[in-house]
Amino acid sequence: MHHLSYGDVKTAADRVGTGVRPVAVARADVGGDVGGDVGGDVGAASTGGASGAPDFELFFALEFMQHTGSFKARGALNFLLAHREREELPAAGVTLASGGNAGLACAWAARGLGVPATVFLPETAPQVKVERLHAYGADVRLVGTEYADAATACEAFAADTGALASHAYDHPLIAAGAGTLVEEIRAHVPLVDTVVVSVGGGGLFAGVAAAAQHHGIRVVAVEPERCRALNAALEAGRVVDVPVDSVAADSLGARRASPMALAAAGTRNVRSVLVSDEAVVSARRELWERYRLAVENGAATAVSAIRGAVAAPDGADGQSAPYVPSPGERVVVVLCGGNADPGEPTH
Repeated sequence: MHHLSYGDVKTAADRVGTGVRPVAVARADVGGDVGGDVGGDVGAASTGGASGAPDFELFFALEFMQHTGSFKARGALNFLLAHREREELPAAGVTLASGGNAGLACAWAARGLGVPATVFLPETAPQVKVERLHAYGADVRLVGTEYADAATACEAFAADTGALASHAYDHPLIAAGAGTLVEEIRAHVPLVDTVVVSVGGGGLFAGVAAAAQHHGIRVVAVEPERCRALNAALEAGRVVDVPVDSVAADSLGARRASPMALAAAGTRNVRSVLVSDEAVVSARRELWERYRLAVENGAATAVSAIRGAVAAPDGADGQSAPYVPSPGERVVVVLCGGNADPGEPTH
């Protein structure tokens, strides 16, 4: 197993350069007050302390504005550019299995480099992602009902055709590309204490954790209770298969976390937490109602873990959220993707 390092992330950042969009970071309000105290900084709202001072600072990294609508573009571009440097791009092109976002990123990066892309998706993939894949020129194959089914078909295709097999998350080049987010976040929030990310198979988490470890930044890894590959691996002490049954399964629905992610989760300054589907749906709705941010459930998963970030389900005060920032803590939540059907209800 490759132990992902900060050097891998730095190399990826140098490689992808201006090929990806630098992430925008926006200050968010905290707790029930929208817009902050009158006369104060917009967004630096109080969570209700007696002094009226903010308990912690909250920021959103708007990575859903990335090419293809998610952070996956970073890893896909890094993967293909690295193979082009080595002259390892076959005539059969690249192939990948995905819940949707990784496939979009692969197809986008491949089109930019003039490389054929064949993408395998479960039949349950959102139609909006399927249509966008076709728009990027990908050959789309729908197989089975879960990511694992698509992955098996993709492996067979690569063996039969000689296509370069990429991966949605379990590859050092993919994870390192995702980790380039951290340097950009630090440019906006130099004294960031904590970065919060949603976790599926763990590519984003592994890359972010490698860079964050270098800078002494805490990482909170958030998963739905019914889609908990990394959390279960930590509990078992090894990578294990888990059932997948969550509203965020289309982007976070990996049956198992990558060994890289498990290794990263065992380092200091990492915390794994779980959230309910109800909390995810509530967070997604609140992101739209409060900020007019239209994200997918996978992105809302990260937000739902932070006490005070959005309203809790059923009108609760959010104190039961699994991560409660300390006074003065600077927290950046990565909104990792926005590839949801705009007509899909948020409740």
